[in-house]
Amino acid sequence: MAQTLPYLASYKNVGKLFEKILAAQKPDTFTHEYLRDTIGLKGTGDRGLIPFLRALGFLDSANRPTPAYDLLKHPARAKGAIAAGVKIAYGPLFKANESANELGVEDLKGLISQVTGSDQDMVNRIAPTFSAIVKQADFSASPQPPKNVEEEEENPPPEDKKEGTKGGLRPEFHYNIQIHLPGNGTEETYLNIFNALRRTLK
Repeated sequence: MAQTLPYLASYKNVGKLFEKILAAQKPDTFTHEYLRDTIGLKGTGDRGLIPFLRALGFLDSANRPTPAYDLLKHPARAKGAIAAGVKIAYGPLFKANESANELGVEDLKGLISQVTGSDQDMVNRIAPTFSAIVKQADFSASPQPPKNVEEEEENPPPEDKKEGTKGGLRPEFHYNIQIHLPGNGTEETYLNIFNALRRTLK
């Protein structure tokens, strides 16, 4: 089945987009005004960067930043987050070839044509967009989403993993006490034995 892949009418500012996102304050909503006034991308062709960020998983359907967007604000994790976004947006390519990001131009175009069934004009739009975003990504990184404190509280670590235990094990001691009662003892004898045992174990 043919797949649809995202592309940009103008991809020359992809690098600048992520550079500015890293430096700028995160918006409540990523609007065209924010793109123009804060990010500084004012061209008509740059407007397509907003739906492109949605396709990458950095904005939700209302253009609000997602948790993945927060990783773009972390210098050491941003490129790994972009790589993860590329694998989301271009999932069909990576499903067909796990090393799609390493392909040369002609091989990449061939893969896009195979996956999308598109004509050459559309392939020529998708391929350079894909190459532009891949240049901003680090596919060797494996970013972890920010830890949700509330989730951690709702799912506390198992008792045997808590601090204060050695090797992750809880030391527990069990005592098995055997009492051999005389077969010819009286009731008073038995009571004395059990009373003595009770006093010992207090």
